[in-house]
Amino acid sequence: MKKLVILLLIIAVAVYAGSPYYSAYQLKNAYDDKDGATIAAAIDYEQVRPSVQNQLTSQFATTMTKYPLISELGGEPLTEAANGFIAQAVEGAITPQNIEKVINTQGQANTATKELAAAWAIASDQVDLKNLIQSLIIQRGDVDAVVKSQMQQVMKKQAAELEQQVAQGNDSEKPTLSYCGINCFSISGQVKGYPLTIEMQREGLINWKIVDIVLP
Repeated sequence: MKKLVILLLIIAVAVYAGSPYYSAYQLKNAYDDKDGATIAAAIDYEQVRPSVQNQLTSQFATTMTKYPLISELGGEPLTEAANGFIAQAVEGAITPQNIEKVINTQGQANTATKELAAAWAIASDQVDLKNLIQSLIIQRGDVDAVVKSQMQQVMKKQAAELEQQVAQGNDSEKPTLSYCGINCFSISGQVKGYPLTIEMQREGLINWKIVDIVLP
């Protein structure tokens, strides 16, 4: 009886410790099978959305510190306009419906995905700053008009890059899997050539949810 109890304890510990690896295996299979519904259902949107939005707005704030002239010309209205676009892009892209669509089509760009890619590009210092300054001067400080124009240009560029990445970008055959805490597990690798880290959080004993996506 004592040996049976010990054996059951060992099995229980193995299942408890191995559960995130199995969850990662299920997610990988769902991705390979273009099963967007399974991946969409594994995401905690109430945690992922604000995290992605905070990453982008923080990144944009850091970018703005590098260009005092733009800050002087646009100042707070420019930051508000950019952050508003970021919030809109995140809300539109990180939904069960869009995640399912993106996985089912293996990353084919749609409007919501293009907007999120544009938001990432703007936050990551990929805007044509010379053009932005000239536009602010020409538009006499009409920040909304300038930002909308820049968004359209960046979206067009990002759409082309996304299509190229989908066609040529590689996925990690063996992502890096590791615990980041007793109830935290991370998956790092490449998706269509983009480095990406996903964090999962334990729910109950053996179930896991995606609670964060760390952007490149």
